[in-house]
Amino acid sequence: MNVPDLRRLRQFAAIGEAGSLTAAAASLHISQQALSSSMQQLEKELNATLFRREGRRLRLTRAGELLLTEGRTLLAAARTVAERVEHASEGTAEVFVIGHTPALSGSEAYTLLEPAITAFPNASFTFRQLYPDQLTGAVLDGTVHLGLRRGVVPTNELATAILGYDRVRLALPCEHRLAGHAAVGIHELAGERIALWAPPGASYYSDFLMAACRRAGFEPDYVVSRVQGAATVAAPLTTGAATFVTTAPGPAMGGRVVVTELEPPLLVGAQAMWQRHTSSAVRDALMAQA
Repeated sequence: MNVPDLRRLRQFAAIGEAGSLTAAAASLHISQQALSSSMQQLEKELNATLFRREGRRLRLTRAGELLLTEGRTLLAAARTVAERVEHASEGTAEVFVIGHTPALSGSEAYTLLEPAITAFPNASFTFRQLYPDQLTGAVLDGTVHLGLRRGVVPTNELATAILGYDRVRLALPCEHRLAGHAAVGIHELAGERIALWAPPGASYYSDFLMAACRRAGFEPDYVVSRVQGAATVAAPLTTGAATFVTTAPGPAMGGRVVVTELEPPLLVGAQAMWQRHTSSAVRDALMAQA
């Protein structure tokens, strides 16, 4: 069975994204005729019709939409392979980059990666905090080798695995009426304002937390923290609201915040994601410990 030529696949992706042969040819710095001929050859190779013309625009067929989705993943993997081969050829050390969302603190991300860090004492590791919408793109383009986020988010673009589960707790301002409780029932948050890092619909983790409140019988009143990128346990200081965290119970932020247990127990997954069609000994070591 024929496989797509990477050069033609890159040209096809340019057309799919631009929606126009003219615009894609300009961005690729080739003639429309050459690009059209290349696409005809790609369709012949794959025995599939990839485009249909609607007026002045090209629309993708169902086969074309599938190729665009899978093709982006394949092109990203090809770039990653080329970079790794170049590093190996030049004898330069490869840096394994881990991206994590603000819902995972730097210390939590390190704890998850520690088995791989220990297994490869000569490897270099870099941690970067990225917002969820940035993280997926960074993994796809290869600037991040492994992404970590809260919740279990379905995706067809990336390979994923659950590294573990953490217990969700409640962070409260020390003067909050519930701060002195050893444990707080989630139903007791009815009528209380809850601080989130992103609004529902923009964050799978926020959706997960809001769903937990609704299962407890109330519609949560929430506010999005105006301080982004800081530790989640700091949110009560600027919002005065209760915040769901995975921090250990006890005083935090110099005693100005109290972290208490949440009942019934609520567990949230830490999901790893990486480019499909790629291999990594570091990642394999991590998955073996998951």
